[in-house]
Amino acid sequence: MSDTIHVLTVDDSASMRALLRAALTSRGYMVTQAEDGVAALEWLSDSAEEIDVIVTDINMPRMDGFGLIEALRSQVRFRDCPILVLSTESSDEKKARARSAGATGWIVKPFDADKLDTALRRVTH
Repeated sequence: MSDTIHVLTVDDSASMRALLRAALTSRGYMVTQAEDGVAALEWLSDSAEEIDVIVTDINMPRMDGFGLIEALRSQVRFRDCPILVLSTESSDEKKARARSAGATGWIVKPFDADKLDTALRRVTH
């Protein structure tokens, strides 16, 4: 078994995906990326790879982060997988909605790479 943490990042912004990939790979994470909730679910259903943690944006086309979290939590395979929301949104109402959907935690953009690393290690160990 590998100690490498496999992260799925879900964000419709190509520049944000690039920032996340750079920050996470430089800290030793294996990174897979999707541009929205639909793409994430398609990749997860087609892949035999195990994901250790999912980092998702909220505001995305086709399927937003809330829909993705709810869809993941409805599947036994992802019932216990940590899901962190990474969003410019920071309202208590949005955070409460994410928690009730099943999110593990919330990080506000722009993210601090060290704090993201700490949060990911906390929820995966």
